[in-house]
Amino acid sequence: MRILYFAWLRQKTGIAEEDVAPPAEIRDIAGLRDWLATLSPGHAAAFADAKQIRAAVNQDFAAPDHPVATGDEIAFFPPVTGG
Repeated sequence: MRILYFAWLRQKTGIAEEDVAPPAEIRDIAGLRDWLATLSPGHAAAFADAKQIRAAVNQDFAAPDHPVATGDEIAFFPPVTGG
């Protein structure tokens, strides 16, 4: 599973992307997000406020209950604002 981080999530994790193999019980965006937060202090800081994070699975916006699977590309980013 490829994870991409954008904006301040990239700054807090210290990486733009990584390949991970989460445990089998990780089945959705919310579970993945919580598991990623355990990987390092930077990950914990990036995922500290779940309300401020959006996700996409294979380049489509995804809700926290959206399923994830091996081989997916998941992107995490802050809410998009216009102006």
